[in-house]
Amino acid sequence: MNTVEKNDFKIINGGITAPKGFKAAGRHIGIKRVKKDLAVIYSVNPAIASAVFTKNVVKAPPLLWCEKLIKSGNKIQAIVINSGNANACTGKRGYDDAVKSAGVLAECLNISPDSVLATSTGVIGVYLPMETMIEGIKQTVPMLLDNESSANDCAEAILTTDTFTKTITLEVEIKGTVVKISGIAKGSGMIHPNMATMLNFIATDVNIAKPLLDKAFKSNIDESFNMITVDGETSTNDMAVILANGCAQNPIIDKEDENYEKFKSALQYILVYLAKSIVKDGEGATKLIECSIQGAKNKEDARVLCKAILNSNLVKTAFFGKDANWGRIISAMGATCVEFNPDNAKITFISKKGEIVLFENGAPVGFDEDLALEILSEDEIKVLVNLADGEAQITGWGSDLTYEYVRINAEYRS
Repeated sequence: MNTVEKNDFKIINGGITAPKGFKAAGRHIGIKRVKKDLAVIYSVNPAIASAVFTKNVVKAPPLLWCEKLIKSGNKIQAIVINSGNANACTGKRGYDDAVKSAGVLAECLNISPDSVLATSTGVIGVYLPMETMIEGIKQTVPMLLDNESSANDCAEAILTTDTFTKTITLEVEIKGTVVKISGIAKGSGMIHPNMATMLNFIATDVNIAKPLLDKAFKSNIDESFNMITVDGETSTNDMAVILANGCAQNPIIDKEDENYEKFKSALQYILVYLAKSIVKDGEGATKLIECSIQGAKNKEDARVLCKAILNSNLVKTAFFGKDANWGRIISAMGATCVEFNPDNAKITFISKKGEIVLFENGAPVGFDEDLALEILSEDEIKVLVNLADGEAQITGWGSDLTYEYVRINAEYRS
């Protein structure tokens, strides 16, 4: 098995079934024309769960069902996910269909329906084809396995306009016991999270107290999924959930000690990796833009300024056109009404081809246009903004805006 060491943890193969006690499956049941469209994740032991959901007022019925279970403190044992149909804006029928989907899976697994999350992604405003769903769930359950092939099928079945699967697995030693954490995600368009983003599922066999799982997960969400954007659109179906089933049998993490920090650090790596993967796969995107705000007065100011840059259509199109138009960046920052002194600001572009300062101390800096073009021709570019106003800093990720994005979304329903 290939491994890559990263501080206190290793990146390994295995997918969502790598943690002990997890099985998965994914297959085509007929919601989409050809591609896989139903996934199931199952834990042999009931798992403690933490989740975050979209703040979009128009929440899809499946999210309402999932929120109910998570808020109740229920342990979760299975998740059913369909793609190709968001089951959003479908009213009571949509909610009943989500509950029915959970119930069918629960019956097949002989577990409680109140331990089954039901999630959907795809076109808004279309009812789920329930005969297809019910039969599809029944046919999928016998395919649940704990091998990498099943994990890959599951990761593929949750995709919509994505062009590749997004998955990562780490192992980390906790109190002498090796535990594993694995995540899968989908997302390509309608990406501008607010508490969560798209669909993200994290499985771990760690034994941890629920309050600490909640704290580690939700604090890391703010530094990962909540710092990405593709098009400034917050979906009706965004959610992220983590299940911890304790099957690794490590001595429980019940206080914020070095073992908690090791787990939290590994979890953060996974969430940032998945978040960046979503942006890399942004609809029509040709570039990953990493924006770092440094020297801000406080974290919230830094967050607002960072997102303003990454969400600006003028900034995004400039990067698509390889145009070193730093004026669009400083303008996007000023439009937020966050107080900062432009006379102290410095803007730098960085890529594998080098780095170049474009704006400093309130004035333009003469720069080599040919070098700027080389830097901007790379598919990953860093924008560094130093405000020299304080100590706060933050990093976010976005994509450029292309002709292909318009085509994909103009033809989405067809």
